[in-house]
Amino acid sequence: MFKTIEGGADREIQSVIHFLKARNVLPSEIHHQICQVCSDNAMSDGMVRKWVHMFNAGRENVHDEARSGRPSLVNDDLVRKVNGRVRDDRHFTISDLTVLFFLRFQGLYSMTLSVVASIAGGRIL
Repeated sequence: MFKTIEGGADREIQSVIHFLKARNVLPSEIHHQICQVCSDNAMSDGMVRKWVHMFNAGRENVHDEARSGRPSLVNDDLVRKVNGRVRDDRHFTISDLTVLFFLRFQGLYSMTLSVVASIAGGRIL
């Protein structure tokens, strides 16, 4: 039996697809092998087929091309703050977090701080 890999990164799986495609392995067999080693939900059969198609079309790189777009507002600092806030106050609810994230994603950072302050009883993250 195979040793399983928990949480294989997408780039690793895409590299495996690229390698097996170069060895003329069928997409269904590639998917089967990925499921054996990673997990059944590591990558869908359709996504494996999509990557095989892209490699057949000439793609050589598993990394995404640079693209313009709005940068993510979630960063390590925000995750640490929220995690710390939840650990400090176990009564902190999902709805409190929903308000925090909704306002933050709307780009209303100053408004978010005031809402969080009122939720937290005057204490800001």
